Amino acid sequence: MLCAQARADLVRRYPRPGQHGRQSTPVEALLRLVVVKRRDNGSDEETEERVADSLVLRWVSRVSCQRAPDDTTLMRWATTRQPATLHALTDRVVQVAQQARVTQGRTVRLDGTVAQTPIHHPTDSRLLVDRVRGRSRLIRRGKPTAGDTLAGGRAACRTRWRARRQALQRIHRTVRQTGEEAAGQRRVVYETRVATAQQTVRQAERVRQARTEAGASAPRRVARVREPVDQVLPRVSQVIHHARARVLEGQKAPADATIRSLFEPHTRVIPRVKGGAAVEVGRTVVCDAGEGGIVSRFDVWADGVTEHDELGSALTHHPAVCGHPPRLVTGDRGLHRPDNARLARAAGVRHLVIPSGGHVSPQQRAREKDRTWRRP
Repeated sequence: MLCAQARADLVRRYPRPGQHGRQSTPVEALLRLVVVKRRDNGSDEETEERVADSLVLRWVSRVSCQRAPDDTTLMRWATTRQPATLHALTDRVVQVAQQARVTQGRTVRLDGTVAQTPIHHPTDSRLLVDRVRGRSRLIRRGKPTAGDTLAGGRAACRTRWRARRQALQRIHRTVRQTGEEAAGQRRVVYETRVATAQQTVRQAERVRQARTEAGASAPRRVARVREPVDQVLPRVSQVIHHARARVLEGQKAPADATIRSLFEPHTRVIPRVKGGAAVEVGRTVVCDAGEGGIVSRFDVWADGVTEHDELGSALTHHPAVCGHPPRLVTGDRGLHRPDNARLARAAGVRHLVIPSGGHVSPQQRAREKDRTWRRP
């Protein structure tokens, strides 16, 4: 069942990959490679090297004497996995851990964390640079088929890489300077960069139109280039609009409408209330962990969602996977809700250890100092 679900995710990349093309890496091997990667907490490149050099990992991954899958295969598999498949894989790991007596599902600890997106810090200048670079790459890919039908093909397929690099260097020279002269220089550079990004967008639109007109003989080849252009062009226009409004006009843009990455549009800027960095770039994820460090559930928060409703979801999911309610449920102060005790009693939880938020009554304070609370 799990392999069939994972295979259904893989075949979504192309129209008919199940009937045409060469044989791909078996789905069972990909699933096992994901487990190996998470076990060693390594990258795709490190996973490929370890599986290629270890006979034990070859046996575990069902690779045997064949060549180990390339790291790019693991990257593509990571982009095609659907959330339902990941949840099913997590539930299966919990069931196997119960059979191996690694965990019994008697305790559950809920905690939220920030899964950082692997991008550089999203400043306006770097976002504009990324947009120009990404558009230039797609323009180069469309040049072989669009160059013959596009008027002024050389100018339309210009990459503008040198102008982008020179503008970035000028900003680096003036970023630590103060005064009206330095501010004026930075403004001129930003105006030039916004104009360069707009020119690149117009070039990409011209190349896309030319590829569409010349792609009657190879529609699938044209679609492979047109689809990413159609997805990214609106994001580029949005970034240009926000950069012009913030930097050149001094306006403020809504945080939920601001794009932080070209290829990771779901990225959000999350303020921190603890020590260290002032903000983190990524998404907030809440995890349910039991004894043995086994994660039984995870949830990526949408915009505007808080952790107050996570206890009910955890108490509903845990018996469905483990077969019985947990004996102990614990979490930090952010999970506190007035009806948590009622939800825990209805689910059959014996000990609920979640500190109260805000004003704490003397009875609650005495209860939190009790031994059954501190060490149930």
